Amino acid sequence: MHQQSAAEYLAHGQIPFFRLPSAPLAAGLPDGTGAALLGVPFDGGTTYRPGARLAPWEVRRASALVQGHHALLGLDPFSALSAVDAGNVVFPPFDAAAVRGAIEASVAAVLASGAVPFLVGGDHSITLPALRAVAARHGPLAVLHVDAHLDTSGPEVWGDAFHHGTPLRHALEDRLVAPGQLHQVGIRGPLGSAGDVDVGARHGARVHGVDEVVERGGRAVARDVLSAVGDLPLYLSFDVDAVDPAFAPGTGTPVPGGLTSREALLLVRALAGVRLVGMDVVEVSPPFDHGDATSTLAAHLLFEGLAVAALARAR
Repeated sequence: MHQQSAAEYLAHGQIPFFRLPSAPLAAGLPDGTGAALLGVPFDGGTTYRPGARLAPWEVRRASALVQGHHALLGLDPFSALSAVDAGNVVFPPFDAAAVRGAIEASVAAVLASGAVPFLVGGDHSITLPALRAVAARHGPLAVLHVDAHLDTSGPEVWGDAFHHGTPLRHALEDRLVAPGQLHQVGIRGPLGSAGDVDVGARHGARVHGVDEVVERGGRAVARDVLSAVGDLPLYLSFDVDAVDPAFAPGTGTPVPGGLTSREALLLVRALAGVRLVGMDVVEVSPPFDHGDATSTLAAHLLFEGLAVAALARAR
């Protein structure tokens, strides 16, 4: 598979991710597909500003500008992976349990075809069912979680055990994450209490706050993650609120003082060599975006992740 030319893309008027061939998951992915992009238009787990359900459409549109050759890594990830746009996960939007079930089943179908799933949310609650499917396929995972927030909350504040601030708590407690293999980068801002870090700490989570990224550099932090992960399968969950709202204003729970867009892209690129088995980009909220800044960044984060997966497949 390869990108459509600009002329082909304009002629049919459809908007697939990165001008890739459309291959709806329900019809079965084409033989040889190495990566499948899935939209997940759900924001029923949001606790502040909604709108992330609109992200798959806007990120698709913004991604059309992304060219295919990765100059720094020296490959075309779309061709190397035979990547396709597998459409959106379909679910009843008012039944959160059914949403989780549909996401898990869709990701499992991608994995069963031999492809790597790339999810475009949607709020961060979509990560838990994705992790369930990927861990069922690969066993306990290393997880790189890039975010302003720890996402290890419970139902205490909002009365819901599965909102967008809870997925990493469930992933740890359900043993989807290998011992000591939750790596959280970009964490910052006030916490609900001094005990907020306890859930991760009990499971050996490693937290690299945003100040560490600024002081040491994203490449150094990524080296630490790579060293700790080794040959384990890695799932990357990237919440765009890890990025400073000056660079990514279109998100539901913005926190000042975050990563720059350059630091975010470098962090993903620096994972080259890891065995990437899944990725999501979540919490893009287009109603709060300006000039497509956040949607465009999300597209480029996905491009970097696809390149990392392509390198892993080539090894």
